[in-house]
Amino acid sequence: MRQFTTGDLNKQVGDVTDAAAREPVVLTKHRKPRFVLMSYEHYERMRAGGDPRRVYRVSEMPEEHRDLFLAEIDRLARGEGYDDEQ
Repeated sequence: MRQFTTGDLNKQVGDVTDAAAREPVVLTKHRKPRFVLMSYEHYERMRAGGDPRRVYRVSEMPEEHRDLFLAEIDRLARGEGYDDEQ
C-alpha cells in the first residue's frame, strides 16, 4: 500500500487521488499512519463484504481449481514456466 504525507495531499492532490483510485493509500502525519484514502467503489465493496476472492486449503478447493493449481505446481517443479513471464 502506497503512503503519502498529509502535506503531499495538499501539494499533489492529483497524484494522491490517482493512486487512491487504483488501491487504498495511507496518509501519514508526523510519520504516523493517520488516514486511508480509497475510491468510493472500493469502500462500497469493503463495506458490503463483497470481496469475491476466497482462500482455500488444497483439500477444500473446488475440484477444477485444485486440478489447475496442482498442474501448475507440477509444471514449476519440472522447471517449466519460469522464463514465460518476460
